[in-house]
Amino acid sequence: MKLNKRDYDAIVVGSGPNGLAAAILMQQQGLSVLVLEAKPTIGGGLRTAELTLPGFKHDICSAVHPLAYGSPFFKTLPLANHGLQYIFPEIDAAHPFDDGTAAVVTRSVAETARSLGADEQTYLDIMRPIVKNWPGLAADVLGPLTFPAKPFALAAFGLLAMQPSTMLAKRFKTKEGKGLFAGMAAHSIQPLSNIATSAIGLVLMANAHLGGWPIPKGGSQTIADALAAYFISLGGKIEVNTYVKSLAQLPSSHTVLFDITPKQLMQIAGHKFSALYKWQLERYRYGDGVFKIDWALDEPIPFTAEGCRKAGTLHLGGTFEEIVASEKASGHGHHYEKPYVLLSQQSIFDDTRAPAGKHSAWAYCHVPNGSIRDMSDIIENQVERFAPGFKDIILAKHTFNTAQMENHNPNYIGGDINGGIIDIGQLFTRPALRLSPYKTSAKGLYICSSSTPPGGGVHGMCGYHAAKRALKDVFGIKVPSL
Repeated sequence: MKLNKRDYDAIVVGSGPNGLAAAILMQQQGLSVLVLEAKPTIGGGLRTAELTLPGFKHDICSAVHPLAYGSPFFKTLPLANHGLQYIFPEIDAAHPFDDGTAAVVTRSVAETARSLGADEQTYLDIMRPIVKNWPGLAADVLGPLTFPAKPFALAAFGLLAMQPSTMLAKRFKTKEGKGLFAGMAAHSIQPLSNIATSAIGLVLMANAHLGGWPIPKGGSQTIADALAAYFISLGGKIEVNTYVKSLAQLPSSHTVLFDITPKQLMQIAGHKFSALYKWQLERYRYGDGVFKIDWALDEPIPFTAEGCRKAGTLHLGGTFEEIVASEKASGHGHHYEKPYVLLSQQSIFDDTRAPAGKHSAWAYCHVPNGSIRDMSDIIENQVERFAPGFKDIILAKHTFNTAQMENHNPNYIGGDINGGIIDIGQLFTRPALRLSPYKTSAKGLYICSSSTPPGGGVHGMCGYHAAKRALKDVFGIKVPSL
């Protein structure tokens, strides 16, 4: 397809994992691509900084990366050649209880199932088929709604995934089975009684068994740096400190892909959109926010349960009933005194994260969108609950409320790190009901952020699918399926 000469073939606004994925796919086709980033550092949610004390590296948003490691697109890229190295904790995730025990997820389905006692067979019945079929399902689950490559396997997965977590959890009898599943499903950041909340938990557990929940050595920033280095090696260009507020700021190009949410997209390009598309974007819904805390620690967190001391990720929320109540509260605009807390202790496995003999840790809880309440004491009480003596080893801390999270990354509207709630109303229609969710109503303009399918997470698949669509529409280039 012959096109008039422009400054660039494509421009990508935003350098999060989806923006970089989109830029890479287009650059791989021999196009000239420019990435523009508002902040001094690339990465979006993939940034690492010394937030507390010198020598303590903290991941500002994402920390543990099962979806990055298992991403169908990222798997095709030579990221290891550009400095990315994953570290795999002995235990992927642990869920402690007040009696000093913990349910754990390891890479073995059978081992994880055995640890659940009376729920062993239930876990096997649910997870074995998903794990077996996942390699053929991943591209369809992590993409827009289309006719699947394996329709029967996807239908079987869908029958479980579309259930509210509160319904699927009824198959478990033990506190371990129920609690473990609730902790996984709570990554959906919404009330667990909502339809399709089981999907997030099942996908995360499947990825634990297929590849694990790895930690990037040196911090999450290394994923962004590896993606950027590969993109530049192909001839791509990145400019930082460039906050795009208007289309008039951009050099000429044949297409622009936006790694931003509908709110910013409307501010930049709303005047180009049809009335119907604007109406849909204006009604796009954002979800709960997060309150995040990072600690510099004098020693490892003294968890009572041995499994917790060997886990990269911990779900601190107690029983299934407690987690359901916590997620219901934040989803209805309230704060909960014993919230579900997601915690990562990267320095246990990665000695680059803290000075010799010291440690760092990262945690957040869900709060109402836009909340500015300080949840530090509440989060620390939850950690202390399962690790007596924790508060005594804190050397320093740094916190982000929802407003500070949004200031750090404008895509986190009201502290929503998922780019919009991923409930049944926006699971397949984010950000609008269209034949292609990545294509706006304006010619040549596309959205490639987590506000498109499959939603939040460091996997790059939103960017991949948006770029694939733009390549076909604008340049007549058809990219083979993964």
